Amino acid sequence: MGIPIPNSKLGLWLFLGTEIMFFTAFIGAYIVLRIGSPGWPTDPKDTHILVLMGGINTFVLIVSSYFVVVAHEAMAKRDFSRARRYLTYTMGLAFVFLGIKSIEYYGKISHDILPSHIAETPTQAINKVDRELEQVVRQRFAVYTDAEAIDVAQPDDLATVSAQLDVFAKSEGGGDDAKSAIHDVALYRKWQNLHQHIVANVSLEKVPVATGPGYLAAREALSEGESLPALEYAEVKAELARLKSDTNYGGFVSAGVLDPHPVLYGNLFASIYFLMTGFHAIHVIVGMLLFARPLLQGNNLNEEWTDWVENSGLYWHFVDLVWIFLFPLLYIA
Repeated sequence: MGIPIPNSKLGLWLFLGTEIMFFTAFIGAYIVLRIGSPGWPTDPKDTHILVLMGGINTFVLIVSSYFVVVAHEAMAKRDFSRARRYLTYTMGLAFVFLGIKSIEYYGKISHDILPSHIAETPTQAINKVDRELEQVVRQRFAVYTDAEAIDVAQPDDLATVSAQLDVFAKSEGGGDDAKSAIHDVALYRKWQNLHQHIVANVSLEKVPVATGPGYLAAREALSEGESLPALEYAEVKAELARLKSDTNYGGFVSAGVLDPHPVLYGNLFASIYFLMTGFHAIHVIVGMLLFARPLLQGNNLNEEWTDWVENSGLYWHFVDLVWIFLFPLLYIA
């Protein structure tokens, strides 16, 4: 009762106290995990962290906080048109912040820097290439099955579709569709050969085939205790490069298969990055909603909204302060 401030301001400070504990838990957990994970990804080529974008966003939020202060000062002086103008500036900078953040998110999503999507070991990188290449083959085959160019009872059976495409190519008499079908079947066979070597875990270069009589004969020729040379990460990477350089189907492979690149602790990094920046972005959106209320009043904005603008400004300063911690921790450290 003795504190000479409005109940709304007191309530907001209590709320901000809980928010401080909320983000302190995130930041503290990140620091512990970061220090306790030797080999944490720091190369921008691995993380696709854009320090310049983060720095611009830091400047944007700092300027927006200044505009909020000016808006509150204008409200106190009953200069409501000036207050509306600076609140509009603040709202505009909030959109700029989210726009830059969306560019950063798009870069990570396009490079599959997402939780549980990142290969952290050479074996995981090999298996990821296998899955993505299979998806490319399925997309190419779907062009024919969806258009009903071939009649296949089970379109998910790639071997059956491949056989039908062979017949389709011959029946087309060498037209453009026939040539495309030939190239797509060739890509399927390349993937199938790679897939068989991955399943059998045998070298692509030293063991020509990983199935059939030739493969069985190679195994039978081994002495007791010997094994066929294992598949290596470098071989898969070289094979993928050859597929991408092929003029017939390389464009499809390049668009659908990322370069195999194991990133230790990559999934943990992606989880923390999206968790912390995502929750911060949600707080930015909430702040924009708070500013929208007085802006919607238009010319009817009056002194009754002074406390609202002040409290919204306090909340916005907190959002700015959190980002000042997140930027050096996630982008620079």
